[in-house]
Amino acid sequence: MERCEKQKSSHNDTIHEKLTDQVMQNPQVLAALQERLDNTSLTPSSYIENFPKAVIRRIDALKKLQVKCAHIEAKFYEEVHDLERKYAALYQPLFDKRREFINGEAEPTDAESEWHSENEDEEKLTEDLKNALVIDEKAEETNVKGIPDFWFTIFRNVDMLSELVQEYDEPILKHLQDIKVKFSEPGQPMSFSLEFHFGPNDYFSNSVLTKTYKMKSEPDKTDPFSFEGPEIVDCEGCTIDWKKGKNVTVKTIKKKQKHKGRGTVRTITKQVPNDSFFNFFSPIKVSGDGESLDEDSEFTLAADFEIGHFFRERIVPRAVLYFTGEAIEDDDNFEDDEEGEEEVRCTLYFLWITITHSILVPGIILYGAENSCS
Repeated sequence: MERCEKQKSSHNDTIHEKLTDQVMQNPQVLAALQERLDNTSLTPSSYIENFPKAVIRRIDALKKLQVKCAHIEAKFYEEVHDLERKYAALYQPLFDKRREFINGEAEPTDAESEWHSENEDEEKLTEDLKNALVIDEKAEETNVKGIPDFWFTIFRNVDMLSELVQEYDEPILKHLQDIKVKFSEPGQPMSFSLEFHFGPNDYFSNSVLTKTYKMKSEPDKTDPFSFEGPEIVDCEGCTIDWKKGKNVTVKTIKKKQKHKGRGTVRTITKQVPNDSFFNFFSPIKVSGDGESLDEDSEFTLAADFEIGHFFRERIVPRAVLYFTGEAIEDDDNFEDDEEGEEEVRCTLYFLWITITHSILVPGIILYGAENSCS
């Protein structure tokens, strides 16, 4: 009897192995598994609730430790902010020289401008053509100062920024000479400011427009496990001193009004908000009394925070690469790689679940076992 049971167990194992091979080799079965997995709701909390009270008590203790870890992590990011401030001072002389080259305040030396180009087409130019180009360049040098439209070109190249820029914003942005990032001083609440430096223009009298982003680096008391590092919580713009008739953030419309008693009609002019990049300096204010914003305002504020972060982390440190477009190509390639890696991880996860946890597909295994015994 015992021998028969062993033979039966061995026979069932063989059947299980064959069915596993079938799953791996049959596209239709894999498709069915994929659909089943997509419709399966995995809720870890459902089985945790069934643990004994003593085990749940230990889990609660682990959560309390996790909260303490989150507070230590918050302190870590505060020190990172201090390091950013320290190294910003080291970067600044390089950024100052960049500003000088862009605005034609200084010319790079031969050593400073020596750069190995990877453009094969340029290397294949004949000497005669190179000489002709040199002659043309010398003729143009007297008329070109610095790097024309440097920052405006970056705005045009980056989709996130170009979506904000209207046609009437463009002449103003061509006067943009520099963008700087300034970090809050030691002992001050965590924040950073963006400074947009403009040359003299016919639109406003400000030489610098500023936008300050206030940050928080501490776990939320009501949801400490959501902490993933510093987050922007509010921002403040500045007042733009527009010259008469040059404010692109408003437009004048004419509206007819009819008098109720006399029936006479009059035409009035009224100023209404107008789409413009320069609305960036008049952000939505986060309510201090805890009152929640409407959905549109929350979306606008979140987009504002994302743009401010992008200026700080990407545009200002790597401006020349966004001017040439090289950084944009790198960003696109990085996103594609991330999507590919995620797809591979998901596929491997589903296969692992299928092979090692056959309980997710009991119908297939039972069907195969019944047919093999009949």
